[in-house]
Amino acid sequence: MIEVEPTALPDVKIIRTRVFADPRGFFTETYNRKAFAAAGIHDEFVQDNFSLSTDVGIIRGLHFQSAPFAQAKLVRVARGRILDVAVDLRRSSPTFGQHVAVELSGENRLQLLVPVGFAHGFCTLEPDTEVAYKVTAHYSAAHDHGVAWNDPDLGIEWPVEPSQAILSDKDTRHPRLNELPAYFS
Repeated sequence: MIEVEPTALPDVKIIRTRVFADPRGFFTETYNRKAFAAAGIHDEFVQDNFSLSTDVGIIRGLHFQSAPFAQAKLVRVARGRILDVAVDLRRSSPTFGQHVAVELSGENRLQLLVPVGFAHGFCTLEPDTEVAYKVTAHYSAAHDHGVAWNDPDLGIEWPVEPSQAILSDKDTRHPRLNELPAYFS
């Protein structure tokens, strides 16, 4: 059984799974297709991804893939903590350009469901943070895009000073939202 909680952007969902704890530690089922379907989530995940970020203040994103390789993502933290961010890129949406930010951690065991049509990124809040996420389409370099993490029009309050943020070279070159083609109508 899972609990699904909408965020300020209703299509982005917080997922809570049942945790069984005892003196040895805990067990949780992070994904069960039948339980997700019963909760109204019918995404078919085709690939699992895993990242390790060694320092605090590493920003990965804001990433998305365009059709026909557009991806929904189910994101969780195995160890450490992140501020996880989803930005609505759907031009026809009443929440276009708005974002939601949720703290995910190995301790709170929350997951974030980021639907197709959203850019996704995160900032590490602890060293040696491990992030695992499922996606609904395989990676395609030709369809891989991004939005500038620090676009002032997005108003994201990142927990790191811009001069202290650690990014890949690729992530420093993403365009602002108002420069993006209409990938999602």
